[in-house]
Amino acid sequence: QGCAQKYVVKNYFYYYLFKFSAALGEEIFYITFLPFTYWNIDHSVSRRMIIIWSIVMYIGQVSKDILKWPRPLSPPVVKLEMRTDAEYGMPSTHAMAATAISFSFLIATMNQYKYPFELGLTAALVFSTLVCLSRLYTGMHTVLDVIGGALISAVLLVLLYPVWDSIDHLLLTSPFCPLLSVAVPLVLCYNYPKLDYYRPTRGDTTTILGAGAGATVGFWLNNQYAAPAYASKNLGFPLITSTMVVLMLARFFVGLFVILLTRQLMKSVVLSTLCYCYKFPIGDLEARRRLEVEVPYKFVTYSSVGFSATVIVPLLHELLGLI
Repeated sequence: QGCAQKYVVKNYFYYYLFKFSAALGEEIFYITFLPFTYWNIDHSVSRRMIIIWSIVMYIGQVSKDILKWPRPLSPPVVKLEMRTDAEYGMPSTHAMAATAISFSFLIATMNQYKYPFELGLTAALVFSTLVCLSRLYTGMHTVLDVIGGALISAVLLVLLYPVWDSIDHLLLTSPFCPLLSVAVPLVLCYNYPKLDYYRPTRGDTTTILGAGAGATVGFWLNNQYAAPAYASKNLGFPLITSTMVVLMLARFFVGLFVILLTRQLMKSVVLSTLCYCYKFPIGDLEARRRLEVEVPYKFVTYSSVGFSATVIVPLLHELLGLI
């Protein structure tokens, strides 16, 4: 683990296609696409995708550490990634996330907007297939890992679809939503399956649940205290004009700057606080991997990111006249 393999790229088209596709299942995609949807397309669609994503990813991450199926042996495969090699293989959470996000977007929009269903279905299939194939190309998963991840995600979508409107309504209106949105994910993070030695799955799971918790609290606050009309406001899929494109890009880049700034600021503040409380140097990687450090560090950081994306950024958009 951690040793880069030497390889020769013979087909640059496939290499860059699947390296890009692999990135569609990582933090860089989540931190851009999900907020973009919230700021520029439809709040209700974004809420559903974030909730489904959080549930699917938690189940996928926990399943990895319960099943403990190893990743493909290298050799014979060549692994193009090193960090995720420290995790177990089954199921592929890239496949799970790609399936969940693409098809939840399709399901949430197909009855609200007028567009050819075949086009939406094709886009969802292409997106999820590219991400799944990227995991095979990069040597990170077996075919069974990928199929298992996609199937688990599909089953969860089928089970959750009949109740997701009820879940959405409950999260927007229940007075207990802020408390439960924070308490339940924290309990799950602190009771994550224990392993013989450190793997990054607990930290990644805490990141996801933290972001989902912060966003959910933001949804509730917007509905309760800001403007319910804004919470239900949708920009839909109208005729695209140059002015609209400029506004969408402005909202996106302003929002992205704020959430990246929030992430960096909170990382520094929370980590410094934990270093002071637990008396360890900030560069001590082993100390940062301890349960009592890693969970609050990542949960507070990314719940702040989720809250900023759903509350602070929309307020800033309104202040700047971008809505």
